[in-house]
Amino acid sequence: MKRVLLFVATNLAVLVLLQIVLFIVQGVFGVRLGNYSSLLVMSAVLGMGGSFISLAMSKWIAKYTTGARVIEQPRSEMENWLVSTVRRQAQAAGIGMPEVAIYDAPDLNAFATGMSRNNALVAVSAGLLANMNRDEVEAVLGHEISHVANGDMVTMGLIQGVLNTFVIFLARVIGTVVDNALSGNRDGERGGGLAYFAIVMVLQLALGALASMIVMAFSRWREFRADAGGARLAGRDRMISALQRLGAGQAEAQLPQALQAFGISGGGGVRRLFMSHPPIEERVAALRAMR
Repeated sequence: MKRVLLFVATNLAVLVLLQIVLFIVQGVFGVRLGNYSSLLVMSAVLGMGGSFISLAMSKWIAKYTTGARVIEQPRSEMENWLVSTVRRQAQAAGIGMPEVAIYDAPDLNAFATGMSRNNALVAVSAGLLANMNRDEVEAVLGHEISHVANGDMVTMGLIQGVLNTFVIFLARVIGTVVDNALSGNRDGERGGGLAYFAIVMVLQLALGALASMIVMAFSRWREFRADAGGARLAGRDRMISALQRLGAGQAEAQLPQALQAFGISGGGGVRRLFMSHPPIEERVAALRAMR
């Protein structure tokens, strides 16, 4: 229910803010923008639709890109332990039983994805199972289960969709103003030439970079929350130990780019503003400061 209310409230806010932007552009620049209702609808359909289609396909994409094998019938004692641990944690978190999978990769990583809290996938790498003890693996699983229980995948899709809408719409609104100013068009009619499309493409790249910063800021915040959830499900000391092991053995995450925000270890080779995960030492400090 909260996610539905958040979805409705966010979309209402977007509509109000976009109308304010149009009003400001008309008043400040004296440009007649015409009827942008169809553009607004198109932007929302593309921005929100694309984001939620990606979310709906996330499990299939994750399995395909990582080669993850879902444990339908445990083949070993380890697989049996994995499934039973996820089941216990899912029950404690109040969510449906996710699919449990293992994917062949040497890096220490895991991720969770899926359309809803009751239709999720939790996957761990072979490298993580080989290099962590069971207490640490349990903490990692608790971290991923917390992502699912917190509805992080849906919220991420919602935020990305809203930002996509802003990027698509504002790039064209601003592009129209710039194109008209450069061409000397005083009528304020929307252009359709190569210059206009070039301006829009540049603006989409620039606005898209700003949107990515916002998405990554949320991603970093939710990692702290998932760490806290993992500590509650598996124990704080186990969660701290798992993070320290990640920090010590992290060559660098080899998850596909589309899944890096859903993993437990992030991509640290970029500037902080574009990092999907906070530094390990900050996450450990936050756990130690927990009551």
